[in-house]
Amino acid sequence: MATVIRSTPTPKNLTGNKAGELQPISIVDLSHNYGERTALDHLTFQVRPAEIFGLLGPNGSGKTTLFRILSTLMVPTGGKAYLQGFDAAREPNKVRQQTGIVFQARSLDIKLTVAENLKHQGHLYGLKGATLKRRMEEVLARVGLSDRAKDTVETLSGGMQRRVELAKGLIHSPSILLLDEPSTGLDPGARRDVWQYLRMLRDEEGVSILVTTHLMEEAEHCDRLAILNEGKLVALGSPLELKSEIGGDVVTFETADALAAEALSQKIANRFILSPSVLGNAVRLEHEQGHKFVTEVVEAFPGLVDGISVAKPSLEDVFIQRTGHRFWTERESA
Repeated sequence: MATVIRSTPTPKNLTGNKAGELQPISIVDLSHNYGERTALDHLTFQVRPAEIFGLLGPNGSGKTTLFRILSTLMVPTGGKAYLQGFDAAREPNKVRQQTGIVFQARSLDIKLTVAENLKHQGHLYGLKGATLKRRMEEVLARVGLSDRAKDTVETLSGGMQRRVELAKGLIHSPSILLLDEPSTGLDPGARRDVWQYLRMLRDEEGVSILVTTHLMEEAEHCDRLAILNEGKLVALGSPLELKSEIGGDVVTFETADALAAEALSQKIANRFILSPSVLGNAVRLEHEQGHKFVTEVVEAFPGLVDGISVAKPSLEDVFIQRTGHRFWTERESA
């Protein structure tokens, strides 16, 4: 069972599974407030070497604030964020040398060629001459754009432009890559391509990758996840570990309205000694051999059930179990 770390180590104790192994990213009791509103509430977790780590959460969960802190664009109001042992708040220049960043918003000059965009980015990191040329060739080959170096960015598809963004983030050979909503605006094929390149970076170059996302299917691609809700860390572990914590099948009974759902929930609780939850006009619970259990419920309470679903646990179910509400509320999805 995955656990949420709540201890507060000092910088000298930011190690991994092996003695003395430095973790690429260490978040230590990190908090941030916007006036009276808490955006991050005492977060503590680590990103391991050569893994794809996901920050999953709905709007307002704190993902963007944490990403800005890791990107050295914001100083937290409490706690620490270390990247390769450097304090993001106190040593931003050293952190930037270790980190490649791909923001959600486009950062390319579409009137320039792919090569020109990479050249300007390389100059920002002090690269020049043969060293820069060689690195440009390497990153373009890595993202499959060697034959498009002389094309202007505006002539490329959205997926290809995203790959140029990745190349920019990799130009200075960072050991850590931060990506904010990497597949925003991409079609399914382009999304698959982006994740293929991320896995190649992890496996072939040992890059540690942190991705923010609000997409459940995208989070499934991560090696481990931190699930955030209202600034709090509510779950930490691999997608498989988190889903395995939910016993049995996830059973949902749809009813006519919220009042009917409350009534059905109470009847199930009394009859079967269970603790179902009510989500709008639905009653949800976890139960072994769910297909058999639904028959018992329908026979016990005829006329109260309008629809039934039985499914294996998903990350959405993990979120509901940890928070008591759906990933997207009506207000957020409107």
